[in-house]
Amino acid sequence: MRSYEVMREAADRIGVKALAAELRLSPALVYKWCQESSEKDPDSSGARNPLDRVAEIARATGDKRVVAWLCREVDGFLVRNPRPPEGSTDEELLYTTQRMVHEFGELLGTVSESIRDDGYISANEADRIRLAWEQLKSITEGFVVACERGLYYPPAT
Repeated sequence: MRSYEVMREAADRIGVKALAAELRLSPALVYKWCQESSEKDPDSSGARNPLDRVAEIARATGDKRVVAWLCREVDGFLVRNPRPPEGSTDEELLYTTQRMVHEFGELLGTVSESIRDDGYISANEADRIRLAWEQLKSITEGFVVACERGLYYPPAT
C-alpha cells in the first residue's frame, strides 16, 4: 500500500475536515496528502505527506529509532525484517529453528531471573526482558520471511 493510500484510509476514519481541524491545518493540505504525488510529474495534485517524510528521515539518517519512536507512540514496537539466508538447506532450517527455541529459552530465563530475587520485575529488568523479546521477534520474523520466500521448500526434482 502506498503512503497516500494509507493517509486517505486513515483520514476517512474521522473525515478529512476533522483531521485537518485536529492538526490545525487546512483541509486542502490534508486532501493533497491523500492523493498520489510524483516528483517526476509536476502536474500531479498530491503533496508529500508526513509518512513519506518520516520514511525519508529514516533512510537519510540510517537511524531506525525515528520509526521505532513512532511505533511506541501508538503503543506498538518496531520489528525489523531481517534478511533471510540465501539458498535452502536442511542445516539452515534446523539451525534457524534451534535458534528460535534458544531465544525463547533466553526470554524465559530473563523473566525467571528477574523475579527470582524479590518476586517483582523492576524497570531495569523490564528493559532486559524487552531486549530478549525483541531479539526473539526478529529471529522469528526472519524465519517466517524465509518460509514465505520459499527458502525451505523441498528441492525441485
